[in-house]
Amino acid sequence: MNNNSILFFVPASHFNEAEFLTSRDYAENAGYKVFITSDARGLCVGQNGLKVKADVNLNNVNVNNFAAFVLIGGSGAREYGGDERLHKIAAAFNAKNKILAAICSAPVILAKAGILNGITATCFADDKSELISGGADYKDTPLVIRKNIITANSPAASIQFAEAVLNAVKAKIE
Repeated sequence: MNNNSILFFVPASHFNEAEFLTSRDYAENAGYKVFITSDARGLCVGQNGLKVKADVNLNNVNVNNFAAFVLIGGSGAREYGGDERLHKIAAAFNAKNKILAAICSAPVILAKAGILNGITATCFADDKSELISGGADYKDTPLVIRKNIITANSPAASIQFAEAVLNAVKAKIE
């Protein structure tokens, strides 16, 4: 396992730049290598036009190469609720008890994968019903940490989310 690498899922379009930039910058500033995965054929384009390039195609993710999997939200994340590739990747991280984190609309992906069944989690308020229908115990709070799973509800929680992810990764390594 590579304890020094964190994998970020970024939707191909309409990802939330604040969530991505905050989480990425915190990870890089703490000395972690950041890799981006997506299904974008070219560049991933954020809600405000930021463009980022994926390093790894969703079909080529090797869970053993990363300490954590962070799913970035934004309205584009809603397009991935039924993405079986993401479900399998997230389930593999969870099965290995690795850090699995999602912010904004992205926790719905985890719920639809069955990972949040019976687990307390949060998400963007507009997505609350989908989180609940996926079996999660919805909590209206900026951040929820349950074992290896971290969820946050909005860009306003980005710093708290990024810090929680890094603290959890460090705790797993030690």
